[in-house]
Amino acid sequence: MPPFTRLVIASHNRKKAGEMVQILSTQFPQIEFRTLADYEGAPEPEETGKTYAENATIKSESAAAFTGEWSLADDAGLEIDALDGAPGLYSKRFAGEDLPFPQKMAKILDLLKDVPEEKRTARFRCCIALTEPTAFFPESGDQESPTRTFESTCEGQIASEPSGNGGFGYDPIFYLPDLKCTMADLTPDQKHALSHRGKVLKMLGDYLTDPPGPSTGLGV
Repeated sequence: MPPFTRLVIASHNRKKAGEMVQILSTQFPQIEFRTLADYEGAPEPEETGKTYAENATIKSESAAAFTGEWSLADDAGLEIDALDGAPGLYSKRFAGEDLPFPQKMAKILDLLKDVPEEKRTARFRCCIALTEPTAFFPESGDQESPTRTFESTCEGQIASEPSGNGGFGYDPIFYLPDLKCTMADLTPDQKHALSHRGKVLKMLGDYLTDPPGPSTGLGV
């Protein structure tokens, strides 16, 4: 079982945090989930990492140090093969961080307007980081790392136009050929079963249910 009874989702994004809580609470109903919105003055640090894992770790370690609780953060991106993997790590900031996602999607569709269907392959990639707070206090002793990371992907294509009202972010243009619909067309339960975030949170759940070794300390 998890070595904690409370977990902070290190995000002020209510939709993303809510999705993570919904997925994890199914497997761990005994855990109390909080977000950074529950902690006045909680920082959301700048994502200066060069990988998803580095950005997720920056956020989870900042939350753990501020709240004194076990903290979980994610970093995710949409990787489009025809755009050499863009927007990728900069998906949230693509074409300007303040630009609404409908306009970001419109810009992507414009960039791909002459790209045939078979070359519109893409994937969502998500990395999560779980940080143990005791590592930030002197009495915790030396540890190799207070953070454990997990990563997963979901393969698909970029649709020719947006579809669906579910999910958030780029979901309306992420087409799933096997299901013949976009991620935004799915119900929450359908999405959680196959999405990049659903897959990686299942990996975390499996790890917490049966962690390797006798120690509860987590290392990368």
